[in-house]
Amino acid sequence: MMSISQPAGEPNSNGLVYLDYAATTPVDPAVVEKMLQYMGPKGVFANASSSSHKLGQKAARVIESAREQVAELIGADPDEIVWTSGATESINLAIKGIVSSRQGQGRHILTSCLEHSAVLDTCRFLAQKGYEVTALKPDCHGLITSLDVLAALRSDTILVSLMHVNNEIGSITDIAAIGKIVGEKGIPFHVDAVQSAARLPLHVKEMNIDLLSLSGHKMYGPKGVGALYHKRDTSFSIEPQIHGGDQEQGMRAGTLATHQIVGMGKAAELIVERREQEVDQTKVHERVLLDQFASIPATSLNCRQSRVPGILNIRFDCVDNESLMLAISDAVALSSGSACTSEHLVPSHVLLGMGLSHEEASSSVRLSLGRFNTQAQLRCAGARIRSAVFDLRSLSDRWNGTSATYDSQ
Repeated sequence: MMSISQPAGEPNSNGLVYLDYAATTPVDPAVVEKMLQYMGPKGVFANASSSSHKLGQKAARVIESAREQVAELIGADPDEIVWTSGATESINLAIKGIVSSRQGQGRHILTSCLEHSAVLDTCRFLAQKGYEVTALKPDCHGLITSLDVLAALRSDTILVSLMHVNNEIGSITDIAAIGKIVGEKGIPFHVDAVQSAARLPLHVKEMNIDLLSLSGHKMYGPKGVGALYHKRDTSFSIEPQIHGGDQEQGMRAGTLATHQIVGMGKAAELIVERREQEVDQTKVHERVLLDQFASIPATSLNCRQSRVPGILNIRFDCVDNESLMLAISDAVALSSGSACTSEHLVPSHVLLGMGLSHEEASSSVRLSLGRFNTQAQLRCAGARIRSAVFDLRSLSDRWNGTSATYDSQ
């Protein structure tokens, strides 16, 4: 078996300081090592549905073991975990599956304008089919409250779908409070927990969640695998969106990718073991990075309240974010928002939804930290960003030398 080692905190092969963990995480070496056991001709590569021989039976057993690991991560029962190809499929299965099975009970879907495109585009598709979608607007801190949700619920609401942690600004939604209200109304509640799984404790029973989407590659596991939690003791059924087999309790057809599923299971196990320690480490690293910006005028955090450690959306006034990213692209990897929309040079819909102007949104970048960052990396990255901001402002006609100071509170 191949042994893989990687000194924690080392930059990748391109020598970059990686500050884009919200877009994707590197696969943990322990996860890679585990996955290799289920890929080659000497490994457990068989189809888990091939129950007629021992190799297929063994593949089925390790898939169930991984199901237990993911279930433990979120406080679920193993038989409530459905494997998918990623969070996008999990979200589509949850939203379309619930809506399809409840179309005779109403036509109203409640979500927010902060959501990932996987949710928003799915809701737009359903709106074209005649459903009515309400997208709640957040307050200036990027927060959706339980009172916002309560006020927007209707007698014909058939689904509420909200994210736990926003992928661009890191704002934390009070899912437990919202889940209680929605549950009392008898409405299914779906939660996008892609960004929170590696950063916050999750317990689907205590938080009154009916459906929850996860992604392997946002939690130090492989790309191409995800999971959907579907509450077992509920009257809400899911109509399958992929047909062609009876895998996953008939909810999702297709041959299960044993190596990827095992990888996601191992990643979940590592998070359960390390999350508290890593959150504390991230808080320290975040302060190291923010200290580099303390002397930069007209600089601020776009989300200051109820924010998860490690996702920082920072605005450098009078600095175009595309120009900034280009200026540091040889040394620092960061983004201006969601990776799924980064090819389109338009301001972040999340920042605009919070009330920022187009100019303010276009001056904002997202820095997201993770497991393999070091303090030395963050000091270097911060200094490089700081230098680039001053250089770009010196070339800007808009910059007038304002004396406003950095606000990280």
